[in-house]
Amino acid sequence: MVDKIANALRLTAVDEKAAKAGLYKGMALTDARAQFEKLDIAFASPRKDAVLLEKLADWGDRYTPLVALDEPHGLILDLTGCIHLFGDESQLIEDIHKRLHRYGMIARTALASNPAAARALARHSPGGIIDWNDETRRLYALPLISLDIEENHLAGLKRAGLRSVGDIDVLPRAALTARFGTNLVNRLDALFGRQDAPITPRRTVPVCMVERRMAEPLIAMESVEHVLISLSDELFRRLQQRVEGAREIEASFYRADGNVRRINIQTGRPVTETKPMFRLLKERLSTLSDPLDVGYGFDIIRLAAIRVEQSQAIQKSLDDRAQETEEINALVDRLSIRLGNSRVLRPLSVDTHIPERAVSLVPAASARQDMVFERTPEHNPGNPPERPIRLFQPPERIDATFEVPDAAPARFTWRRVQHIITLAEGPERIAPEWWREHAGALTRDYYRLEDNRGRRFWVFREGLYERGDPTPRWFLHGIFA
Repeated sequence: MVDKIANALRLTAVDEKAAKAGLYKGMALTDARAQFEKLDIAFASPRKDAVLLEKLADWGDRYTPLVALDEPHGLILDLTGCIHLFGDESQLIEDIHKRLHRYGMIARTALASNPAAARALARHSPGGIIDWNDETRRLYALPLISLDIEENHLAGLKRAGLRSVGDIDVLPRAALTARFGTNLVNRLDALFGRQDAPITPRRTVPVCMVERRMAEPLIAMESVEHVLISLSDELFRRLQQRVEGAREIEASFYRADGNVRRINIQTGRPVTETKPMFRLLKERLSTLSDPLDVGYGFDIIRLAAIRVEQSQAIQKSLDDRAQETEEINALVDRLSIRLGNSRVLRPLSVDTHIPERAVSLVPAASARQDMVFERTPEHNPGNPPERPIRLFQPPERIDATFEVPDAAPARFTWRRVQHIITLAEGPERIAPEWWREHAGALTRDYYRLEDNRGRRFWVFREGLYERGDPTPRWFLHGIFA
């Protein structure tokens, strides 16, 4: 493989035969062709390599949900608590190599006590299953390049006559830190497990997860549905023990040829039963632009609760309101799955006194009950409403005529029509939010106006004459019904 590096074509990877012939990574292509006239050359594609690594990470989820990318050519899997599903360590490693070899790939793996040790042993040694008692000796034998430190520090260590990790680990920490910085010491401590260095999974770790591994791949969709129902029952039994309901569920289908397909479902309320969840899943499958393809069959089916909430027992009312609420929630879930979460919205009150910010639209399926801010201003039901239902966004400019500054207008012109005011209420003064507004924001005085034809308006003046604000302006913000 060749790529353009520093305005020259250089080798970025060589196969086993080329390596035995003396070619190496970083070698200029002209030098390689000077030795061997006929070379099988392909141009490197880092972007395609990254896509392939992402697909392999998805495939690696069959062994553990904790999979991290070790770019550009590696994966790190945290197998804690997962090895027993495959028998033992040797059977798990054998399964990984067998499947990858079936796809035409050769991998080098190492199973060690911490991620840094496993990574170093896989990249700079034959790898394998590292025995706990033999791990330190194996790490000591690694070359200095396995520490992934800066080139100048690596060269300095070599000039000092140090050749392996063991040569450095026995040296005093203070001297190493003073000469090469803290990065070298931190690398050593991570390598030997002296400091905690957990991996960062590329996917959200499920709160609760169940899966079914098939002895033979499932091809019939009827069998797949039966497995999903069984997994749903098991998942909700576990959630009920935690007094929780699922707000987001992910169904993963692992095909025998390595392809992985995930279906995500979000609900507007915590789901605690199989029937509504399975109905939403079938609805989601029926609306996929790329239908679920069984292919060579699914050998693993997994169901995971990604997001959960505390579930509470709801007492059924004596009227039909509870049933109506359940039907509305079910309708919201179905519409969200069919049309998309971003197209089914619900209004939520926001804790602010700025009118145009008092309500926000959020996806109905993802809104939580604790997101609701109930704004209940004091209001006498016998009086006219203090705020209009319809607001203009942005407010529309009007030309107002008034008799006294800082008072309600006597008349104003809106959309080339003049309105003569017969009744005015106000002002309601609203100051800008100083923690989010820019320095030029002005105070508003709102008025409820009624013209000689009985039409009612909600207008405001931006700026105050009494404060000497530059040229206060009038706006129409809403119309009362």
